[in-house]
Amino acid sequence: MEVNTQQDPFKEMRPYNDSEVEAVLQNLLYDNELISAITHYQFPSLPGWLAKLLKPFVRIGLARELGDIQSVKQFQQAIAKYMAKMIARTTTRLTCSGMENLEDDEAYLFVSNHRDIAMDPAFVNWTHYQQELPTVRVAIGDNLLSKPYISDLMRLNKSFVVNRSAKGPREMMAAVTQLSAYIDHSILEGESVWIAQREGRAKDGDDKTDPALLKMFYVSQRKQRSFSEAVKRLNIVPVSISYEFDPCDRAKAIELAAREREGAYEKGEHEDIESIVQGITGFKGAVHIHFGDVIVNDYEAPELLAAELDRQIHQNYFLHPSNYIAAGLLEEATVEQKAVFEKRFEGLGSRESEIMRKIYANPVFNHESKKV
Repeated sequence: MEVNTQQDPFKEMRPYNDSEVEAVLQNLLYDNELISAITHYQFPSLPGWLAKLLKPFVRIGLARELGDIQSVKQFQQAIAKYMAKMIARTTTRLTCSGMENLEDDEAYLFVSNHRDIAMDPAFVNWTHYQQELPTVRVAIGDNLLSKPYISDLMRLNKSFVVNRSAKGPREMMAAVTQLSAYIDHSILEGESVWIAQREGRAKDGDDKTDPALLKMFYVSQRKQRSFSEAVKRLNIVPVSISYEFDPCDRAKAIELAAREREGAYEKGEHEDIESIVQGITGFKGAVHIHFGDVIVNDYEAPELLAAELDRQIHQNYFLHPSNYIAAGLLEEATVEQKAVFEKRFEGLGSRESEIMRKIYANPVFNHESKKV
């Protein structure tokens, strides 16, 4: 049944409701692009003609897997077994701290540093799932939703769409206001939200909150309350996510070096999707997530709030041997750890190597600068 957008002003951006799940899954089963992508993922070395023959069987297998799912929770439970396998294959350990300070019956706005497109919010959700807490709604840019089936899968998994493709001042303001209103609506509805501290990943490892993001939180509230009042009602929690090894570190270093040399970097057509796949399947070593303290003080300006978010994110960032080695603190790592880290630089040019080393070193420098 079609929902009137006046009754549901967030219909085009919000995650799917339970009542919509069954129909969306049925559509996905008949999406040839999705079936082709799954077939290629499962049988990457098969010639095209043979993969084409296998597609009906892949569709049948997917229908069997998804056939009984009628809610978002059931969909996430189905995904959880794949997430568990991925964690077992690509991490040496996954640890978490700070969750004990959060209330089970409160909704929070988790403002997180951003290293990996898919895995940052996935790990935050996994920690909630493991504690049998409700998973969080995830902000994802429409630039990453190049295919309808990707958008459907993300929205089934509690993602909501951030309109980054809006053009012109009026359209951009409308998009920002709607996003601001939706985040506020989610928190008041009792649904926690994850959002990155700035648009795009911190490819250089220097985690900094963009005050413009914090201004966005306030846009829909500006006629009703002050900035500090709007911030307090959102229950903002800074989140620090750290990876021992970044599966996309080489790609980031190559891109940053190219930007230095040429002043710009032209992304390949499927580069964002390739980054997502690499981030999911690549080796991460140890991963740690820290949930900071809820923002309770009065911050009258976005810049002051950004400074507090940065302080907590930098101070609570778990530093791995790879970070210490890159920063020249060699006494903090074993000979074996140094050898494993240095192997990652094989085949890189000198400038790319310098940049990649800084990607790992910057969290150490930021951590040191925030020591009280």
